[in-house]
Amino acid sequence: MRIAIGSDHAGYALKEHLKELLGREGHEITDLGTTSEEPVDYPPICAAVGREVVAGRADRGIVLGGSGQGEQIAANKLRGVRAALCNDLYTARYSRLHNDANVLSIGARVVGVALADEIVRTWFSTDFEGGRHVPRVEQISAIEKEERG
Repeated sequence: MRIAIGSDHAGYALKEHLKELLGREGHEITDLGTTSEEPVDYPPICAAVGREVVAGRADRGIVLGGSGQGEQIAANKLRGVRAALCNDLYTARYSRLHNDANVLSIGARVVGVALADEIVRTWFSTDFEGGRHVPRVEQISAIEKEERG
């Protein structure tokens, strides 16, 4: 799978760790920043990850920050992005199963490395269930189109 990943300074160490993990598992990784723990604003990085997913250059994306909340919000500003903040296994599973999330957001100051590994593995191994959830995802897309023109 092609994965775009990006973080701010608070998520940098976890980003580097997850790149190694995902690379070992055979995924193709595109790192969109940041490159250190020096303070940086996250919105442009999260937007870049979202753009890669929407354009089809990445199958899915990951954005990381201190809480993951701002990163999720920034990524969700792009039409076609369904970013989910998943700091536990339940939300990781159901964001894929029911919502067909295509960008994962994690708070590096909220979860430890071992839990982050499990969240990522769960998120990437869970397929969209489809069925009754398809009209709901379509309704989300329709709202997005209506609001964003």
